[in-house]
Amino acid sequence: MKKERHKIISASYLLLFQDEKVLLLRRFNTGYEDGNYSVPAGHVDKGESVLDCLVREAKEEIDVLIDKKDVGLVHVMHRNGTDHNDEHLDFFFTCSKWDGELKNMEPEKCDDLSWFNLQNLPQNTIPYILRALEDVRDKKLYSESDW
Repeated sequence: MKKERHKIISASYLLLFQDEKVLLLRRFNTGYEDGNYSVPAGHVDKGESVLDCLVREAKEEIDVLIDKKDVGLVHVMHRNGTDHNDEHLDFFFTCSKWDGELKNMEPEKCDDLSWFNLQNLPQNTIPYILRALEDVRDKKLYSESDW
């Protein structure tokens, strides 16, 4: 019996930390996890590297410029998708410095941009994001979700 092929959807996630706090944004009016917190992130476009996606999303969502040399990979998550034919490979990065003043560049998609203590994250954090943040806190480089 021939196995069915699937597609991998890759995404980049930016974890900005400051004084034991992480920057979260609350999704709004997107049709996906609205009212719940996430981090600046986005799907990797065709022909785009994971790091180039991270740089692009940082500018598009929170108006900061990051340099790839200041970025470090801290977690990878392999998630089962909602469609039986897709899976997600999520790359979580930290950035040691950035240029620009943090601001919400997508108020039509985000209604809050705030710092939260990593030990006391909002209950309405997207579950796999919460799991990734806990794994990063615990220095776990890899996890799987929704299998």
